[in-house]
Amino acid sequence: MSDRPGPLDYSRKLWLRLWLLAVFVFLYAPIVILVLFSFNDSKRNIVWRGFTLDYYVKAWHNAPLIEAFVNTLVIALIATAISTVIGALVALALWRFRFPVKPLFEGAMALPIVIPEICMGVALMAFFARIGWPTQMPWPLSLASITVGHVAFCFPFVAIVVRARMVGFDRSLEEASKDLGASEWQTFRYITLPYMQPGLIAGGLLAMTLSLDDFVITFFTSGPETLTFPVKVYSMVRFGATPEVNAASTLLIVITIVLTVIAMLLQRPDKELQA
Repeated sequence: MSDRPGPLDYSRKLWLRLWLLAVFVFLYAPIVILVLFSFNDSKRNIVWRGFTLDYYVKAWHNAPLIEAFVNTLVIALIATAISTVIGALVALALWRFRFPVKPLFEGAMALPIVIPEICMGVALMAFFARIGWPTQMPWPLSLASITVGHVAFCFPFVAIVVRARMVGFDRSLEEASKDLGASEWQTFRYITLPYMQPGLIAGGLLAMTLSLDDFVITFFTSGPETLTFPVKVYSMVRFGATPEVNAASTLLIVITIVLTVIAMLLQRPDKELQA
């Protein structure tokens, strides 16, 4: 037998554990500090002066901040709904059908995921500046343009999640449904769609998380009178990282973590399938 340690044996090394601990501290310590200092009773937010919830109250009564949060939530809900439908249809097409340009289509669908987000933001801004409907004027940058940009960015993630879910689907279930007299729509509604449901929910939650957190695409596709939560937080940070900024950021972090955890739980394999 070889004395060479396997890949799992390295986890027992003390130096590797310390290295992983240092990496996690480096990545997550700033987030922990931000959350802690959102309760800091100090306007300068440099040293700890005591515990308070006043800045959460100020953030709640900050009308522009609440308006930005509502705009972000509306955009996220609409973009999630549209992205889920488009992503599910794309996933079904890639899973079920074979066509000559399928590899090219798959590559084009993956572009919003692999290209830098700033490139996509600039491309969307140029796109809205070039088109005009029903007139020849440029498309006004507003909540609608932000929603379109978020849909273009989010639906490939939904398609990937749903397609991964459909890999384990038994096509004989559809054949049995049709043999028993069910139509194509009935087969899809009662057989295929229930199997897709965990993937749809997980992909939708992932799309909502990406939409809530997005700053770059929103920055390039929003107009001067349109404000979203990430952009508002960025504008507040430019004047200094106050506890109010930390409180607003903490709320967004909590929402993102909750949606991410739910998406991860829904993507776990079914116990029935494992058995």
